[in-house]
Amino acid sequence: MVRRSGRFRVYRVVESVPHYNLQRVDEPRLYTVYSSGYDPDRQAAVDDLRTGTLVDATLTGDPDDETEPWRLAAVEHDEAASVETAFAVDVDPPAVAVDAWGSEPGATEPICRTLTEDGEPVGACCVQPREPLPNDAFVPNVLTGLLPLESELTAVPGVDEPAAEAVFLDPDPPSATSYDAPFGVLLLFTAAATELPDRFRERYDLPRGSDTRPAFDPYAP
Repeated sequence: MVRRSGRFRVYRVVESVPHYNLQRVDEPRLYTVYSSGYDPDRQAAVDDLRTGTLVDATLTGDPDDETEPWRLAAVEHDEAASVETAFAVDVDPPAVAVDAWGSEPGATEPICRTLTEDGEPVGACCVQPREPLPNDAFVPNVLTGLLPLESELTAVPGVDEPAAEAVFLDPDPPSATSYDAPFGVLLLFTAAATELPDRFRERYDLPRGSDTRPAFDPYAP
């Protein structure tokens, strides 16, 4: 068994899956960790993990055994650097996303447009082409930890400030076997944004403090 300590971003918290995915922020390494079986104090901290939470943690495990998840030997939340996330599926994408895709149809890399409030840049709308992603999906891959976004979360494109909120939108349901829209949408907002994130949350019925993850089991047959 070895120990790995560092800063990690939580990328998967799905009730149907008994493991969490933690992406190390300083290297492209994803760790699957157990979500239960800890002592009461540590279990309480683990239960509070959400997609977007940034943690300082120590993991123990066997790097040569890819089938066995790691365990959290210590975990401390960094609330100030965490990103509050929300998810909406089977929805109409906002006009800014449609316009962004229309400017570069057939793109294979994310396209981002700056969002402003009172003339000041406070966020970004990014469209993620589905084609390069596994299973032709967008939101399910975020939910299962397959789409690290650390560079965008630490410096919102076009704003160069850290994100305080992230809203993931998928025009199709996660259970779809094919898609109608060729892209998914990521809305990022900095702490300077005030009314703009509220307007998007109201449009897509995404109240703060609520678990808006779609019911989705990535391992279901």
